[in-house]
Amino acid sequence: MKNGKARTMISILCRYGELFLKGGNRGFFLRAMADNVRRAVRDLPDAKVSTPYGRILVRVPDAIREDACARVERVFGLVSVSAGAEAAPSIEAITATAVSEAQTAIARNPELGRSFKVETRRSNKHFPMRSHDIDCHVGGAVIDALGLRVDVHQPSLRIGIEVHSSAVYVFAEIRPAPGGLPVGVSGRGLLLLSGGIDSPVAGWLAAKRGLALEALTFHSPPFTGERAKDKVVSLLRILSRWQVATTLHVAHFTETQQRLREAGPAELAVVLYRRMMIRVADILCERARCQAIVTGENLGQVASQTLVNMANIEQAARRIVLRPLLTYDKMETVALARQIGTYDTSSLPYEDCCSLFVPAHPATAARLADIEAVEAKLDVAKEAAEIAAGCERIVV
Repeated sequence: MKNGKARTMISILCRYGELFLKGGNRGFFLRAMADNVRRAVRDLPDAKVSTPYGRILVRVPDAIREDACARVERVFGLVSVSAGAEAAPSIEAITATAVSEAQTAIARNPELGRSFKVETRRSNKHFPMRSHDIDCHVGGAVIDALGLRVDVHQPSLRIGIEVHSSAVYVFAEIRPAPGGLPVGVSGRGLLLLSGGIDSPVAGWLAAKRGLALEALTFHSPPFTGERAKDKVVSLLRILSRWQVATTLHVAHFTETQQRLREAGPAELAVVLYRRMMIRVADILCERARCQAIVTGENLGQVASQTLVNMANIEQAARRIVLRPLLTYDKMETVALARQIGTYDTSSLPYEDCCSLFVPAHPATAARLADIEAVEAKLDVAKEAAEIAAGCERIVV
């Protein structure tokens, strides 16, 4: 209640895809999905989440429709969402609600007003009209009220009606959602997050397959300034809107990076850096109960990402290393970065530690024996433990 008036509530129908394939585990996946939807809207006033009729249903005040839809359509596991209204179980009420929802949708997006189709799903077989008859009745009213043309093949506006035993839902929009699996159902991972384009996208893809993530970045002051660190925090903030991760560990890497650079041939430097990063990540995985390390590596993109060098880097790990972008070309990665909202931030000109002390001609097929000979000059286990112990923890 506000100023003595009740808020007008709307219903957001959330549809999920792969969960239908999960057999005996379906309940577990559905509960995780519903929990993630609740998490997405938990700070919105009067938001309520329920799970009727093979759907997840979110009820919110109409005044915050756009905010609620924008949040829900970023929840992994959902394939689409539709905001609409609940109607009384009579053909008159359903028709009036359908006309109103069509008017609202066209007012928000006039391009929808070219043609339309009505699609009814009637699970309540006691309702006195069949689905086709409801379509025709409602369609005639829409033509009379709005003058729209019917197109049953490629309509610009789809009016959906779902008639259930205890409620009727009417909507005139379908918004795509990312699909995949609910975050958390596939375990936990640690994302090596730099300020570049690739690693945020890799984290997004890993979360889409159900991994709950924390993030680790390496910072080398004074060679990398506060703006470089702030850039990574900004990327994490964007990823948090997708529930990818909210916790960032900042590892101070300057002294170790310099020691590694000075301990052996310049062409081995990048592989040595990456192996140390993997060791630090392993230690943090132990603390955070993560089963995997996630990186933005892409086969053949740079010298450290040849098959030989990736094998040498992974040899330092005690956990599985996941590379969601392994077979992507750069344009595919850029397109995804634009879609999820990280591209502009990733393109800011603040370099991270990966660009420091890089030789003109890095080794593309480093020998493991040569790498281990350099590392033998340092106590790499101690170095990794000290870096992990000194990590700064940031929660967005």
